[in-house]
Amino acid sequence: MSSHASVSKAKRLRFAPIAVIAGVAGAVLLSLSLTGTMSGFVASITNSANTAATGALVMQEQNSGVTVTCLSTDGGSVSTNAATCATINKFGGSTTMTPGNTVTTPITIKNIGTVAATTFTLTPGATCTQSNSGTLNGTATDLCSKLNVVITSGATTVFSGTAATLAGATAASFTMPAAPAAGASIPFSFAVTLASTAGNTYQGLQASVPMTWSFSS
Repeated sequence: MSSHASVSKAKRLRFAPIAVIAGVAGAVLLSLSLTGTMSGFVASITNSANTAATGALVMQEQNSGVTVTCLSTDGGSVSTNAATCATINKFGGSTTMTPGNTVTTPITIKNIGTVAATTFTLTPGATCTQSNSGTLNGTATDLCSKLNVVITSGATTVFSGTAATLAGATAASFTMPAAPAAGASIPFSFAVTLASTAGNTYQGLQASVPMTWSFSS
């Protein structure tokens, strides 16, 4: 064997451990670069139920016999939440009233939603409308002013006046009870009296005032 070959072999033997050490060190550095640390403690919390939900505000109206129920969602959904109820007549719907006669109609307004109402209002239509009732009709044109309307809630008088003054009345004209909490009911009574001074010309007539109840939250 030549001396050149011996020298080359010796160099390979001398550098082999160095190459092994370098390889191991590189693997350790690579491991540290991937994990960040060789070991340690870890703690964590995952919040898996982060939700928020809205409540609903729904109005229910019932007659005294609880045979008729109207909901603010009738004919639509909670998205519209405004319905027309023609089956609970606040003036009683009598067609046989006589002078001095009073017709009383009790109703209940209830919050059947899941949130409390913060305001509660009653808004009458702008006008009292008079029309004929049946085939025998008098000639008077001011029946609205001859019908006295008293609205009460418990011991509180909510409104007292004629059907003519009820029409178009502002919020200041009413003494409304506090807005109901979820599930709470408020009773109302409507007493309508035909004036004792009404004569024959008021026969066969009827008067109407639309009314709107409203909750807001």
